[in-house]
Amino acid sequence: MAMIYPGRMTAAVEEDFVVFLIGMRINKFWKVHKWLPVARSMLRMLDELYEHPELGLLGHEQWIGRTTVMMQYWKSFEHLENFAKDTTSSHVSTWTRFNKQINTSGDVGIWHETYLSGKGRYECVYNNMPQFGLAKVGNHIKAQGNYLSARSRINA
Repeated sequence: MAMIYPGRMTAAVEEDFVVFLIGMRINKFWKVHKWLPVARSMLRMLDELYEHPELGLLGHEQWIGRTTVMMQYWKSFEHLENFAKDTTSSHVSTWTRFNKQINTSGDVGIWHETYLSGKGRYECVYNNMPQFGLAKVGNHIKAQGNYLSARSRINA
């Protein structure tokens, strides 16, 4: 079980970073042969990214349901873009296969959103939580002093 940090904590990230939200939506549950390979391909990509930290993934969190959501933290947009376009990475072959097998059938939906962030452009708080999100990829610190309020955390 993950260690719970009692009280209010926050994260301090000194460098710029990218928040990348990505997921899929199962539109036709009975077409397991369509959506299960899509889900498995994400696991293969994560394995590749964690085996090669130089690719730029800092960490991730994930929620599973009809619509899955994965929140990833990257060192930079360039790292994310390079991984997406690198023909030797698992992403390019996965994307090609998706477009051949699923394309516009409507069986499975995929989505992503990208946000550029950095010092002074984010704030976060975690109450009675294990290390989570930015607190796992940045410095996990007590939300006190200059980190007490949302306004002060943004300006810290």
